[in-house]
Amino acid sequence: MTREEKSQVIQDLTAQLADTSTIYLADISGLDAATTSNLRRACFKANVQLAVVKNTLLSKAMEASDKDFGELPDVLKGNTSMLIAEAANAPAKVIKEFRKKSKDRPLLKGAYVEEAVYIGDEQLDALVNIKSKEELIGDIITLLQSPAKNVVSALQSGGGKLSGILKTLSEK
Repeated sequence: MTREEKSQVIQDLTAQLADTSTIYLADISGLDAATTSNLRRACFKANVQLAVVKNTLLSKAMEASDKDFGELPDVLKGNTSMLIAEAANAPAKVIKEFRKKSKDRPLLKGAYVEEAVYIGDEQLDALVNIKSKEELIGDIITLLQSPAKNVVSALQSGGGKLSGILKTLSEK
């Protein structure tokens, strides 16, 4: 790879890092071609981009980026695959689901999600439980609707009770 090609790859990676808020770094070494192909299919179905990257080029792209990746460049050793997605927990779900079929791969090295840095494979369960923006908005709307539903319900049931009492009194 020539110096110009490396520079272009770094620029492309920097642009990609600037455009997304969810980046996962995983180790998929040890997977055979068929298993890797299945992983790529699973990522495609979940709307996750999977790309194998060179550690030094990704490290330079992280340095050139405006974002603070914290300790994430330190995990760039060995084989590294970068998973990028819109939903914060989509790559974690893909990794967790894929592990049920294949051994312990892919192995999570680290993740950058909405300005938070997660290091190590033990963070996978926490990343799976992160709610997406749409899920959080849905939860907020549900919480906001709940008091209104209670008031309407109380008014409706109260009206029924009141008419029942008046009916009983009028019959006596």
